[in-house]
Amino acid sequence: MGRHLVAAGLLLEEDPVRALSHAQAARRTAARLPAVREAVGLAAYLSGQWQVALTELRAVRRMTGDSRHLPLLADCERGLGRPDRALVLARSSEAAQLGRAERVELRIVEAGARRDLGQLEAALNVLQDAGLAPEQAAGWSIRLWYAYADTLLAAGRPDEARNWFEAVVGADEDELTDAADRIAALDGETTADGA
Repeated sequence: MGRHLVAAGLLLEEDPVRALSHAQAARRTAARLPAVREAVGLAAYLSGQWQVALTELRAVRRMTGDSRHLPLLADCERGLGRPDRALVLARSSEAAQLGRAERVELRIVEAGARRDLGQLEAALNVLQDAGLAPEQAAGWSIRLWYAYADTLLAAGRPDEARNWFEAVVGADEDELTDAADRIAALDGETTADGA
């Protein structure tokens, strides 16, 4: 069981499907351990297996009383085509107990659920309320700014979107996003991948 759990952890980012296979092997022998259920849930989430992820991460929440995966639970609901359920989780009393980074992540998911429902202005408001201040960048800022820029673009506000994509590029030292490509597309340029 331990080797499978370690393998799942090592593979999680680069090969979530293989990580899921290892985590599920660990689960077969140790289903009552929260760490095992969490490994299955995270690997399933990264593999896009929303129902498996939802089931496992709910089990972790029940077993530990820890709500830190609430943003992932809400995103799984979105993945399953249930944005209304994602909104219920985002506005739950548990959400208020999350740390700052998890609350911001949950707001990003909530905004996505609003977009799923065609509520672009509501999505923008949710992201604005999460704390957009570029002068106070934090670890979660890049994802928040990117979501805001993308939502502005969807709302037909390309100039504002470009400004926020520029903020992302300025803070994204590891180039984890495609914000530079998005700016190039807004400017009508061909990106490095030929798009």
